[in-house]
Amino acid sequence: MTTGHDFSRAQWRKSSRSSGNGGNCVELAVIAEAAGVRDSKNASGPALVLPSAALSALVASVRP
Repeated sequence: MTTGHDFSRAQWRKSSRSSGNGGNCVELAVIAEAAGVRDSKNASGPALVLPSAALSALVASVRP
C-alpha cells in the first residue's frame, strides 16, 4: 500500500503516560500535510495516515 507520504525522516512520538515496558502504545508522527499513527511494537509495520485537519478534529473530540 502506498500512501504518498514520506515518514522516513519523521520523528515518531509516544505519550509520556505510556509505560516503558513496550506495552499497548501508539506512536504519532506529524509531517507538513499529514499525521501517521502506528503500533509502537511494530515500528516497521503500516501506519494509519490522516490529513492534518482530521488529526486536529480527532484530538479535539477526545480531549477532555
